Amino acid sequence: MKLSKFIFITLILLSLFGCKKKEVSESDFEKDVLNNVFLEIVDSIYMDRRIMYPPPFPRIVDFKTGKRDTVGYHNELKRYQIEQDSIKKDKNRILIGVHDFIVSNGINDDKFDLTPFKDNKKFDFQYTSKFPEERYWDINDKKSKMPVGTITIHKIHFNKTKTSGVLDASASCGGGKCGQGFQITIENKSGKWHITKIVNTSVS
Repeated sequence: MKLSKFIFITLILLSLFGCKKKEVSESDFEKDVLNNVFLEIVDSIYMDRRIMYPPPFPRIVDFKTGKRDTVGYHNELKRYQIEQDSIKKDKNRILIGVHDFIVSNGINDDKFDLTPFKDNKKFDFQYTSKFPEERYWDINDKKSKMPVGTITIHKIHFNKTKTSGVLDASASCGGGKCGQGFQITIENKSGKWHITKIVNTSVS
């Protein structure tokens, strides 16, 4: 009887341990996949408020005649183009704010680990929690030390064989003034995960 009890308890403990191990493994798998596609996602959807401003428009001088001021307009347009070229040629890392947590069903889930991307040459990723609340950002200040935009990543939903997955992501230029939502399809091809489709789902 004692031996039977011992075997029974041992089997229960082993099954519990096995379930826990499987759960951790799935979590690690998702984190690994997300780390593989994160930079590709950011590069595809991020918004840089510095280069989102439209070129200046000729100012109307006389509302009756409709004549436009072309004297100062060409100088303004030239300054605009020089500034845009300067931003595009800037070799400094682009500061992007990343939402601290992966979102699952509208709720913050696991914290997103930015450590694997700390030495990225193009982007400087920082948690949005390090900065004032996003709606207070002055997006008109092009020389601000705030991120040029933010990224939010949602949980990946895999197919049964875990060879493909779908996740939502959003990008914003900060200040609550502009943002876009995306549905992103990813696939494992030849052992490497890549984006295969991006659908724009919302614009604000």
